[in-house]
Amino acid sequence: MGTSLNQPKYIETLLTDLNYELGKYPANSRISSIFMGGGTPSLFSPESMSELLIGLGDRVDLSPEIEITMEANPGTTEYADFAGYRQAGINRLSIGIQSFSDQQLNALGRIHSSDEARIAFAKAREGGFDNINLDLMFALPNQSKQQALEDINSAIKLAPDHISAYQLTLEPDTVFYRYPPKLPSADSAWEIESAIQNQLQRAGYKRYEISAYSLPDKQCNHNLNYWKFGDYIGIGAGAHGKQTVNNRIIRLSRKKHPTTYIRLTGSPESIAESREVPEGEVLFEFLMNALRLIDGISLDYAAEKTGITSAKILQTLQPAIQKNLVTAEKNRIKCTTNGQLFLDSILAELLD
Repeated sequence: MGTSLNQPKYIETLLTDLNYELGKYPANSRISSIFMGGGTPSLFSPESMSELLIGLGDRVDLSPEIEITMEANPGTTEYADFAGYRQAGINRLSIGIQSFSDQQLNALGRIHSSDEARIAFAKAREGGFDNINLDLMFALPNQSKQQALEDINSAIKLAPDHISAYQLTLEPDTVFYRYPPKLPSADSAWEIESAIQNQLQRAGYKRYEISAYSLPDKQCNHNLNYWKFGDYIGIGAGAHGKQTVNNRIIRLSRKKHPTTYIRLTGSPESIAESREVPEGEVLFEFLMNALRLIDGISLDYAAEKTGITSAKILQTLQPAIQKNLVTAEKNRIKCTTNGQLFLDSILAELLD
């Protein structure tokens, strides 16, 4: 979402898009979470956010306990607007800190400083937010375990309600991918991750997903729905969605260019891609998400979501169970501590 867009026009487009998608669901469907992501939605004014949320509420039943998250970057956030966003109905904030080291922030190409990150958090609290997530990366270029712990301790000192700590990965079509920096070895990255887990646990944060830690009752409900293979509607330029139709899993993506998206919204042409997940890949996609949950998932739930019998799921997971990478006890499947480190290998075997 950029400032060059006509915000009222774009909001009208989003609501038109929502109406189009809602037509695929029963009239009594209820939305339990909203996530304003995909970059810097905080560039939208609080007034525009309020208009959007009111429009959403007029079109679909919103749960009384709905979680509404907005992503914010310290370098692009208007701190004075936090109270306005909270008043508009946003009740959870996710701030992309990444690191409290100015040297690392420069290396990552971030436009904010560590001081701006701390100011953004303080202003968010002053603005009335009592549910804040901080995003942090670890295993950064030339980062030592001590430096990574300094980042985590800086976050803990602020006392956020949720911390996402994930390892830096070199994504295609990025500068780091084309010119790879010197990153910690796999063994060093594991030592860093283990130290981070211990530090967060001592501070009262429970690890409930491979990269997510929260205080009691502060898990991200939107992400939990995603990891549990729930459906979600994606509206906005380039947005992705998932829907289940007659036990078929459909993945959708919108046109990426805002002008094209606005012009085609409300018609099938606004969909850049609509792909049915092949039957042979449904279990893989389900486990790719559900096995990230530290407590795992029930076999009954897995069978319900995939349309595959519990016996077949267990049979598929037998090689991982025999290697002590996955356990299947009390009708529940989950990764062991060792399995969490080799989730990619577990999933690769499913494709063989």
